[in-house]
Amino acid sequence: MRLRNSFCSIMAALALVVPILLIAPDFQAQSRTAAVQRPPLKVFVSVDMEGIWGVVHGNQCSSESPEYQIARKWMAQDTNAVVQGLFEAGAIEVVVNDSHGSMRNIIASELDPRAVLISGSPKPLSMMEGIDSSFAAVVFVGYHARAGSAQAILDHTISGAAIYSIKINGIEMPELGINAAIAGYFNVPVIMLTGDTETCRQAQELLGKSLVTVPVKEAVNRLAAKNYPRDRVLADLREGARKALLSLKEMKPYKLESPFEFEVNFHNSQQTEPGVLIPGVRRTSPRTLTFTTQDYLDGFKLMRALIALAGVS
Repeated sequence: MRLRNSFCSIMAALALVVPILLIAPDFQAQSRTAAVQRPPLKVFVSVDMEGIWGVVHGNQCSSESPEYQIARKWMAQDTNAVVQGLFEAGAIEVVVNDSHGSMRNIIASELDPRAVLISGSPKPLSMMEGIDSSFAAVVFVGYHARAGSAQAILDHTISGAAIYSIKINGIEMPELGINAAIAGYFNVPVIMLTGDTETCRQAQELLGKSLVTVPVKEAVNRLAAKNYPRDRVLADLREGARKALLSLKEMKPYKLESPFEFEVNFHNSQQTEPGVLIPGVRRTSPRTLTFTTQDYLDGFKLMRALIALAGVS
C-alpha cells in the first residue's frame, strides 16, 4: 500500500512538473525575442557653450581669448556629468554633438570615453547633426535664452550679429525650440535641458513642464551671473540626466504642424537683400524675410542659408 501511495505521489508530481518544463523553453525563447526586439536606448546630446556653468561673457566662448581654454574644460565637465547620469539610467549609446560656434570646443580627450563625439562644422543639421529616428531621447546641455531675453546670459538666436528674432508658425523661437522641432521631426522627445534659470523657464514654457531642467546659474544681467556651487551643479546634472531618462515614457516629442511658416527678422534691412534673390522668399518688411515649406527640415535649412547670406551682405 505504501509503495502504491508513493508511486501515485510521484506520478501526481510529474503531472504538475512536466507541463511547466514544456512551457519554460517557450517562455524563455519569448523573453529572449522580446529582449532582442526592444529598441536600443540611444541618447543624443547637443552641447552649446553660453549656458555652461561659469560662462558669463563672450570672451569665454571665443577661441581668440585666453579665457576660452578653461571654459572648454567646464563644457566637458558639464557634459560628462550628464553622460554619466544617462549611462546610469540604462543608455547603451550616447552621441554628443559639439554645437557652439566652430563646433570644435569640447576637448575630445576629456570627454567621457563611452560617448561618441561629433565635432567640427559646417554640418547640415548644425546643432542637431547626427539625430535620427534610432534615438530614444535628446538632451540639451549649456543652452541659452532667445534674443531679447532679460536676465539671461548672452541671449541670442543662432546669430547675435544678424538675428533679431525668428518665428515659426507664429511662435517666437529660441534655439532650443528650433532644435526640439528637429528632434520631433524624427519623433524623438527632448527630455532634459541645462542652462541659466531664464533658459530653463523658456524651455518648460515651450516644451512642457515634464521636461527636466537643471539650472546651473542665475543671470544678474546679460554679462553677469550667480553661478551655483560647482559640486552641487555637477551632482544635479548627473541626477537630472538619470531622472530624465528614467522618466522617458512621460516625455512627448515637440511637433509643429505643417505647413511651416518661417519669419526671420534681421537687425537691419541690408541683411535681407541677398535673401530676396531666393525663389519662394518674400520680404514683408525692410528687415523681415518670410517663406513657407511643407517639410520642416527644408525650412530649417533655408532659414540657415538666409542667415549665412545675411552675414556676407
